[in-house]
Amino acid sequence: MFMQPLPIARYALTARVQQPLSLPDYAGSLLRGQFGAALRHVACMTRQPTCPGCPLVQTCPYTRIFEAPPPPKGSHALQDFSQIPNPYIIEPPTPGARVLDADDDLVFHLVLVGHAIDQLALIVFALQRALQHGLTKARVPADLMQVDWVDATGQAHLIWHIDRPVLQAHTASVGPAPTNNGTQIAITSEAASAGGTRAAGQNDAQITLHIQTPLRLQSQGKPLGVGQLTPRVLIAAIARRTALLMEFHAGLHGWGDAAKHISHLSDNLGDTQDLRWFDWTRYSSRQQQEMTLGGVLGRWALHGNADTLAQIYPWLWLGQWLHVGKNASMGLGGYTLGTVCARSQSANSSSVMSPAATASMVSVASDCEH
Repeated sequence: MFMQPLPIARYALTARVQQPLSLPDYAGSLLRGQFGAALRHVACMTRQPTCPGCPLVQTCPYTRIFEAPPPPKGSHALQDFSQIPNPYIIEPPTPGARVLDADDDLVFHLVLVGHAIDQLALIVFALQRALQHGLTKARVPADLMQVDWVDATGQAHLIWHIDRPVLQAHTASVGPAPTNNGTQIAITSEAASAGGTRAAGQNDAQITLHIQTPLRLQSQGKPLGVGQLTPRVLIAAIARRTALLMEFHAGLHGWGDAAKHISHLSDNLGDTQDLRWFDWTRYSSRQQQEMTLGGVLGRWALHGNADTLAQIYPWLWLGQWLHVGKNASMGLGGYTLGTVCARSQSANSSSVMSPAATASMVSVASDCEH
């Protein structure tokens, strides 16, 4: 399932602000809102005030990208869906309020999945319009200067520039998880480590997530705070989101059973959490009010049997692109993976085995030195 490249692509967008721009604590909501309004303006053909009831709702680029309609009731073999994830993720600048001066660059990222990649030219055009229209209540205009495709190794490839406004061809896909002399990640007892807080075992291992944007996982509609999160909740959310995106937006079936299997495996994992809660406020144009949202940030180590983690690892690896949890489309639930650590009871020395370096994966020796 993970052996072939998947239709997932990350793009870096660089815009130059024309006036001082005050960014909020978390700019994901701001960028997503402006993107959605501009995309609807350039893509809508009927000019109806709302999308429900529109005869083109199933084929319109706007709804398919920004408000993905669920399949008709009774049409799916497993269940009826009230909503499905959208095939885009806005990755804003690092959280934290700041002011950009005139002529400073605003850099953010965009991840597209499946058929949304085919609409890249329309999406870039919409973002260009959104930035020109202005950001925040002050309507500070910005010029989109360039778009880079970021490959799985973290290398940026220029595909659009304001002086050359024609998209260049590029290979928009993410391959399988990094290999270790084989077709999938291998975590072996020979890769010994001083180890974190986990049960000692001949085939014990650890994977660490560095959560960089608020991760908001919920149970029965309520957010789970520090101390309430479990490996099962995390892995199940990642697996389900990945399976739905692959099925509904990439036309790849058979992921549902695999997601259930991976979720079941996660029951055997332990974890060590170094997390904190981060609250931020956004204005909802739909509800005409300010809303306070929050999620956890920090370091989350998963540990257990190496064979089990080897099966779960590719899903975690893909999650670096797809994000996880509520409001993932505005960049919440973003993380990078740290070092993969393993230890043997008979090991007399310490070492760290890292997968191939990528922009979405960092190798941090301290992950294995607790």
